[in-house]
Amino acid sequence: MRPKELGAKRQQMRETIAHLAARLMAEDGIQDYAAAKRKAARQIGAPDTQSLPGNDEIERALRAYQGIYQKDEQRLRLRALRELALSMMNLLADFNPHLTGSVLSGTAARHADINLQLFTDNEKDLEHFLLNRKMAYRRGDRRFRVGDGYRSVPVFTLPGEEAAIDITVLTSGDLRNAPRGQTGGRPLERARVDQVEALLEGP
Repeated sequence: MRPKELGAKRQQMRETIAHLAARLMAEDGIQDYAAAKRKAARQIGAPDTQSLPGNDEIERALRAYQGIYQKDEQRLRLRALRELALSMMNLLADFNPHLTGSVLSGTAARHADINLQLFTDNEKDLEHFLLNRKMAYRRGDRRFRVGDGYRSVPVFTLPGEEAAIDITVLTSGDLRNAPRGQTGGRPLERARVDQVEALLEGP
């Protein structure tokens, strides 16, 4: 196969995987881009990893899929998740909460979690806050790319009937140096309480 034909075939494969990964995220609740594209590649028997799309390609395909197949459902779901996020942010006001992830970007699918970032230099204060209010949670750690390196940071997951809430605890200094996200390694977009309120007041 000539190089031009091979390049066109790989590009077609990337697009096919991106659209299938988007459908898996929208319909099946897969939230991790890497997991979605690996599963999509397996399902169509992609011959090599050179054909895997970037996360930004999957995000574009996800937005397109939701706009065509889930427009009304996704709009109502997104509003409900943003209202829930705002309620939790107001509760956690002392810890400088910011909304991030798919609920902020607008790509939240049927089984999406709410992702919050808190900025505090005392993780124990948050833990005491949750314990004093008898709020069930699981504590774990997650690696984030911050600046030029990776760092393990504490994450508290609060289960919920409507959605789980993932709370990443960062230091106050991290406000100036946002962790990197899944899509193209760009700094994670994040929003303060007033910005989430503005989103809810919009059309």
